Amino acid sequence: MPDQPRPGVPVRGSTTGRPLMAALDLLGQRWTLRVIWELRTDALGFRELQRRCGQMSSSVLSTRLAALTGAAIVSLDDDGYYLTPLGKDLITALRPLQSWAEDWEKSLPEEA
Repeated sequence: MPDQPRPGVPVRGSTTGRPLMAALDLLGQRWTLRVIWELRTDALGFRELQRRCGQMSSSVLSTRLAALTGAAIVSLDDDGYYLTPLGKDLITALRPLQSWAEDWEKSLPEEA
């Protein structure tokens, strides 16, 4: 997909397409992280993935899956969509951010 973020190609926030900026551009697209997160434990068929993602539209899910497949983060086989080894590495990289977010939540004052 030529309009999808790729390292080495200009992306939002970077005219050089630095790998981190390309990754942040890809992951910053609406629903992308949710799709990755829902695939963290199991392969899922399209409809089950759509259900787990709060019934996002099928066109958006198709677009996100195409981008993630093109980025070698997700693949498809007879069992459904699943994370590639690169996608699993991404989950490992996101876990510290999840921990930070939980600490952040605890540190915020209660809303009245």
